[in-house]
Amino acid sequence: MNDSAVNGIQIAIDGPASAGKSTVAKLVAAKYGYVYLDTGAMYRAITWVALQQNVQLNDELAVMAVVDKTPIHFAAGSPDQLVFAGDQDVTKAIRSENVTNNVSTVAALPQVRAALTAQMQKIAAAGGIVMDGRDIGTTVLPHAQVKIFLVASVKERAQRRYLENQSKGIEVSLETLEEEIQARDYKDSHRETSPLVQAKDAQRLDTTSLSVKQVVEQISKTVDQYLNHQG
Repeated sequence: MNDSAVNGIQIAIDGPASAGKSTVAKLVAAKYGYVYLDTGAMYRAITWVALQQNVQLNDELAVMAVVDKTPIHFAAGSPDQLVFAGDQDVTKAIRSENVTNNVSTVAALPQVRAALTAQMQKIAAAGGIVMDGRDIGTTVLPHAQVKIFLVASVKERAQRRYLENQSKGIEVSLETLEEEIQARDYKDSHRETSPLVQAKDAQRLDTTSLSVKQVVEQISKTVDQYLNHQG
């Protein structure tokens, strides 16, 4: 039997903001007993620390100083994975609107991407991992055995973010969210370093009219096909 079938494979899930990547990736990881790594949380954590320290987010050297001094790690939590910047729990703080609207600036910095990508690749080397982000299948895990590219309409993604915000007591209008998502899509897809693009060997999956359960089932079919073929 192929080693990847025994030790677990690498699953890369990419897509634009609020396409449902994190929710789905967590469920897929749980189903197969894999490790889930929220790569977006790593960039958000660095963004949050930089904002707290009043660092200019387009100053690459200053942001890299934050990266060098701020180890990011994850811990099991309920219901969500806990995220730590140094010894500080930033799980909730990194989901603020301020971080959401500024993380693309930090993520566009080449040295920051290189440093965090190296950390991600080190964690993923053993296999049995699910990662979600913007450039997992193209840059972080280019040899991942299963690559999924999730998409959904701007209107649907704004609605999802709106409901999520309401559940957290965050009041932002639906119109504002649509504008923010469109702006972030543009930033993510037009940055020079590792832009948001679908990997050539990725399966494109439009989640606009699908439930979370249906998306997980679709991805699971792809994973099972690979594992059964390798077995």
